[in-house]
Amino acid sequence: MMQVLQPPGWEKPKGYSNGVAAEGRLVFVAGQIGWNAACRFESDDFVAQTRQALANIVAVLAEAGARPEHIVRMTWYVTDKREYLSRGREIGAVFRELIGVYHAAMSAVQVAALMEDRAKVEIEVTAVVPRT
Repeated sequence: MMQVLQPPGWEKPKGYSNGVAAEGRLVFVAGQIGWNAACRFESDDFVAQTRQALANIVAVLAEAGARPEHIVRMTWYVTDKREYLSRGREIGAVFRELIGVYHAAMSAVQVAALMEDRAKVEIEVTAVVPRT
């Protein structure tokens, strides 16, 4: 079970929730970057790396029997906030394709660099798989 936390009178945020309450099995996914399963970058394009990072998240979630709709918390680390903001529509399309409807609490921060020099984005998530 997941409940979106939206205090009365607050404007609804776009693209994320202010908070989420959930019950079930916790799944923590380490920061995923835009390289493939062989740890190789196929592109230096921000949106392409975002697509791969999200695909990596979906694959790790599946190992725990979780699905994208179980994500309750997501943190994005980007090396260029202007690119992240200016390519929002493209990122949104990729997100909807791989993750679907989004209700998780989210943070996004710009960082000076990521551990892998070619990485432009790193995304970590927490998911809660409901008890059956």
